[in-house]
Amino acid sequence: MTPLLKVENISKYYGQRIGCQDVNFDLYPGEVMGIVGESGSGKSTLLNCLAGHLTPETGEVLFEMRDGAMRDTVTMSEPERRMLSRTDWAFVHQHARDGLRMNVSAGGNVGERLMAVGARHYGNIRAEAVDWLGRVEISESRVDDRPTQFSGGMQQRLQIARNLVTGPRLVFMDEPTGGLDVSVQARLLDLLRGLVREMGLSAIIVTHDLAVVRLLADRLMVMKDGHVVETGLTDQVLDDPQHAYTQLLVSSVLQV
Repeated sequence: MTPLLKVENISKYYGQRIGCQDVNFDLYPGEVMGIVGESGSGKSTLLNCLAGHLTPETGEVLFEMRDGAMRDTVTMSEPERRMLSRTDWAFVHQHARDGLRMNVSAGGNVGERLMAVGARHYGNIRAEAVDWLGRVEISESRVDDRPTQFSGGMQQRLQIARNLVTGPRLVFMDEPTGGLDVSVQARLLDLLRGLVREMGLSAIIVTHDLAVVRLLADRLMVMKDGHVVETGLTDQVLDDPQHAYTQLLVSSVLQV
């Protein structure tokens, strides 16, 4: 099987400080990769390099286009990258406000993504938006409400609907359950797991919460000081960690 994404020797520096260094991995269609580590480990820097929000100093991020060609998204033109982010890619932010238009209705937030890929019929756009709100457990009666009227958990579910409505092939998730209370986290995780399986999504999820990756990720990558120190099948890494740092994470000695 051909990888959907090939990450080769990605490095990012902030002056003399390492953001991430020499990261390599393949992501296959329908696979979810989890990236964990304590604050400052480089996981968010890596995610933002992969998603085109940061430009790495070295390396390639090769993505399989719909015509089967592997393109390096690092060297893509900005218009090409923007189009990719509206069609085949999606990015779920930790803070839903960063991924939503807070002054636009819930239905409008979902509809904007559809319009970005060419949808024009108002009735069809609204119907699709209502359908997706239902899929993320937001009542149709809230379709015209603004996100400012929603709880944090509802805002995050709306952001997920906005991102997934166009059927992206790769979803980047940055701490998608961060900042939510435990009961809301559990509900959101169940929702995400169901959508990932139903849609056959490929995803890369960054989190400090090992319970999140155990539930969602097929494979796991552990980062420390900008380097990948361990990688493997999620259950294998969490149940039998080989690196001392991973052992500390799993035993919760480190506050992550």
